[in-house]
Amino acid sequence: MGASDPRRGVGPPDGGWGWAVLGACFVVTGFAYGFPKAVSVFFHALMRDFSAGYSDMAWVSSIMLAMLYGTGPVSSILVNRFGCRPVMLMGGLLASAGMVLASFATSLLALYLTAGVLTGLGLALNFQPSLIMLGLYFDRRRPLANGLAAAGSPVFLSALSPLGQQLLERFGWRGGFLLLGGLLLHCCACGALMRPPPGPGPGLRGGSAGHAPGRAGPGPGAGPGAGPGGAGRGLRGAPPGGRPRGRRLHVAVCAERAFGVYAVTKFLMALGLFVPALLLVNYAQDAGVPDADAALLLSIVGFVDIAARPACGALAGLARLRPHVAYLFSLALLANGLADLSSARARSYGALVAFCVAFGLSYGMVGALQFEVLMAAVGAHRFPDALGLVLLVEALAVLIGPPSAGRLVDALKNYEIIFYLAGSEVALAGVFMAVATNCCLRSSQDAPPSPGTEGGASDTEDAEAKGDSEPLSTEEPGSLEALEVPRPGTGPAEPDMEAEPGQG
Repeated sequence: MGASDPRRGVGPPDGGWGWAVLGACFVVTGFAYGFPKAVSVFFHALMRDFSAGYSDMAWVSSIMLAMLYGTGPVSSILVNRFGCRPVMLMGGLLASAGMVLASFATSLLALYLTAGVLTGLGLALNFQPSLIMLGLYFDRRRPLANGLAAAGSPVFLSALSPLGQQLLERFGWRGGFLLLGGLLLHCCACGALMRPPPGPGPGLRGGSAGHAPGRAGPGPGAGPGAGPGGAGRGLRGAPPGGRPRGRRLHVAVCAERAFGVYAVTKFLMALGLFVPALLLVNYAQDAGVPDADAALLLSIVGFVDIAARPACGALAGLARLRPHVAYLFSLALLANGLADLSSARARSYGALVAFCVAFGLSYGMVGALQFEVLMAAVGAHRFPDALGLVLLVEALAVLIGPPSAGRLVDALKNYEIIFYLAGSEVALAGVFMAVATNCCLRSSQDAPPSPGTEGGASDTEDAEAKGDSEPLSTEEPGSLEALEVPRPGTGPAEPDMEAEPGQG
């Protein structure tokens, strides 16, 4: 177990304590994605008590999701400054405090500020650091790990929806919010599990859990392994003592074409992806479905989603499919959009159940692939900053989509157009992703790489990493050709070990 062990620090461990980190990511992802949808079971009671409409209630979930996405850059900066563990502990406390304070709300504004802003911020400070830490622990098994972690969303959605209905019937919405606030304290326990992966660097053994993400960021310390799946190798570029050199959010990733394509896709997707799930319970109740059966529809979506996410993650990890994960992601988006479009006139309970099955399957595929596509496109060393910026873009769409859908329901008293609009937006995102990916691949193949981009050095941070070149890709930086992930075992493991002074 000494520092001289040549097997330590070669790369992400792909196991070991990583399974505990994966379990924590499972819980955090479940709360982050399942909670904003699960609170929709309280909407009818809230509408009655506050004399509000659908659009007013939709703002609660929209603000929560917007905070989850929009504070991504803030989360990136805090992780680079303080580390994953302290940020997640604070996030768990904020998320819990938001729901506890919401139980005493006497106005819609107070509800927006507590359940929306405060709880959403707390969930955001848990969600992004957990993804960063997961990327540091897994490389070869990363698609499967992402799929298993993403399965937390449907599991928690399946559990939180009927739980929320039971809490509403027994304690009212105020008592339900109070108890859910206590439930969110489990995020603090998940944050406590976020310790850095084992490595020969002194900072990794003696520093806090958060030092790892800071070193994995796109700062000058990014070593030669800082490519797709090279998070563990990039960690050893940190200065002595484990303190990250850069604590700011680096926006150079915005210049990459792969990031631009992904950001536009996520914006179009977020306009309509969450709308059917947020309005499903109210839609079923207005169609004459009993409240308990209406809440069960979200559980059906969750149960199907549970099976879809790890299965799709395992599928994306196959050697023949992993280089084409962007096309698999676009196919999932297209399937989700078509499910919305084909179910726009569903009114019977059987038709709604069929829609939930189709929606849950495609939604699970999207959830399992979305962050794998981003990590493969920009590389693990730029993933923290890219994730923060993408979540900010997605937040803008979330603030537009669900509230606009709720306003249309209030004005038209008709859900059909909502499903048509949501399905069209998600299907358009899938078509755009496929077409743009194909165009970028063709242009990168036709244009010879310039000397300044040979070896994948896409920014000044990489150029400062002791002159090391990027071994994982020789494509033009920012092209979606980077999605072709090398087989495990490739990469300059030995030079990395030799570059570590003080070993032995």
